[in-house]
Amino acid sequence: MRVRLLLLLSITMILGAGGVSRAQEPPAVSPAEPPAASAPPVRLGELVAEAERNHPSIQAAARMVGAKRARIAQARALPDPQLSAGYMGSLAPFKTQKNDPSSYRTLGVMQEIPYPGKRDLRGKIAAKEADAEIPNVEAARRRVRAEVKLAYYELWGVGKALEITGKNKELLEKLARIAEERYKLGKGLQQDVLRAQVEVTRIRQRQTLLEQRRRTLEAQIASLLLRSADTPLGPLPAEMAKSGLPYSFEELIGKGVENSPEIRRQEQLIEQSRLATDLARKEFYPDFSVSWDYQNRTSGMPEMYGLRFTMNLPFFNKGRRYAAVNEASETQASARQMREAVRTALVFQVKEQFLAARASDELLTLYSKAIVPQSALALESSLTAYQVGALDFLSMLTNFITVLDYETSYYEELARYQQALARLEELTGIDLDGASGSAQEEGKP
Repeated sequence: MRVRLLLLLSITMILGAGGVSRAQEPPAVSPAEPPAASAPPVRLGELVAEAERNHPSIQAAARMVGAKRARIAQARALPDPQLSAGYMGSLAPFKTQKNDPSSYRTLGVMQEIPYPGKRDLRGKIAAKEADAEIPNVEAARRRVRAEVKLAYYELWGVGKALEITGKNKELLEKLARIAEERYKLGKGLQQDVLRAQVEVTRIRQRQTLLEQRRRTLEAQIASLLLRSADTPLGPLPAEMAKSGLPYSFEELIGKGVENSPEIRRQEQLIEQSRLATDLARKEFYPDFSVSWDYQNRTSGMPEMYGLRFTMNLPFFNKGRRYAAVNEASETQASARQMREAVRTALVFQVKEQFLAARASDELLTLYSKAIVPQSALALESSLTAYQVGALDFLSMLTNFITVLDYETSYYEELARYQQALARLEELTGIDLDGASGSAQEEGKP
């Protein structure tokens, strides 16, 4: 990277021209053995696919659909037939009294039959309830995908920050040695040494915090994949391609409303409530029952058979049935309002993430085209001025830290940009993510 090469070159020039003894430089290190072939980088698509296969929330949502589907046959079924047995006669069970025509043993079967249309409506209501669970599967899948991507992008950004921080720590330590040697030779100030040591300590503190965050994110991804928390994730790609956003805000809103699982769910609940209202109106009509009886009478008396039809009289309790109709109507109105509330919230969330992605995109352009190059030129000028004594050490060190912070900020902003796209994917159902590749973004500092 141009900035880091500039820093190394400048520090080398300072070491050569700043009065530091060559004997005090670190001894040369013999070339190490060539490193063994490293494992291939972990791709985002592979992690997402594994999470979709294994995550229990997706499987639980799919199982719930199956459970709701099983209710349809139950709702449409006739009530269970009833079997009855009894007797009339002797005190002893099932014994008749001789020569008594009113003494008998009886066996009966009865079947309740709801008013025509009620069973069909109950089945349709159960079917709509099952249909309302289907969007939950897609919502769970999107949520898991987004969680994996958000953690992956942040982990990648943390990894780049750790890489930059580690290299910058080495450069800062060299600057600290320069300040210390110049102070020993009477060419520097003690405050320069102290400030350099403070910056080295500060960067070590940052390394510790970044390492802790890296381990937390790896554990989070492992939990989403149903792996053990201490299972190593593997290396991430060295570079990340910046995905594009080829949709306008209006297009994203249209796709979001069209593909929203929650809106589809509310539409199914609206239809379910409409069917429930129709069923509540059907309750004003009577249900029927048919029963067949057999009587075995005392000896010498002929056997008897009977058939009976009965129905309930719903006309005497209309208040309860009107209340049921009102309840179903209010539930339907509530579902309509909930659908509008979901749509309103969706529009805001899409707008929020769209603005976040656009802001990050603009910042990335500023970092790569203006801020980092300009700060690098300012650092180069300050290093030159420091070598000829026209600039104090603290000002040069401040410019040094500024460049390093801007470099880290670029990768952090790139991770935030990809996270905004991941959230837009969850909201709209559009595949916006092309960031699992290793292509380097054009214009990167």
